[in-house]
Amino acid sequence: MPIFAVHYTYSEATAPGRDEHRPAHRAWLSGLVDRGVVLSSGPYPDGSGALILFRADDGAAMAKLLAEDPFAQQNLIDAQRFVEWQPVMGAFAE
Repeated sequence: MPIFAVHYTYSEATAPGRDEHRPAHRAWLSGLVDRGVVLSSGPYPDGSGALILFRADDGAAMAKLLAEDPFAQQNLIDAQRFVEWQPVMGAFAE
């Protein structure tokens, strides 16, 4: 199954909302980790966004999944980009 690199961009304006909804966001991610859908996730140290590695069948499935994120549902992501990623070495390579 393809791996997708998802990049979220955040702004200071959405920080209070993200603080409020972070428990739901992390619970959503944790459930996906348990199912093997999310491989890794974490914010950028400067607070500008986050990187999440997902497994999904295709781009349409990836977009549908991202719409379920509590941060997305609360409009707390300023920009979102995902690309299929093909690791050739390391922990995620097949």
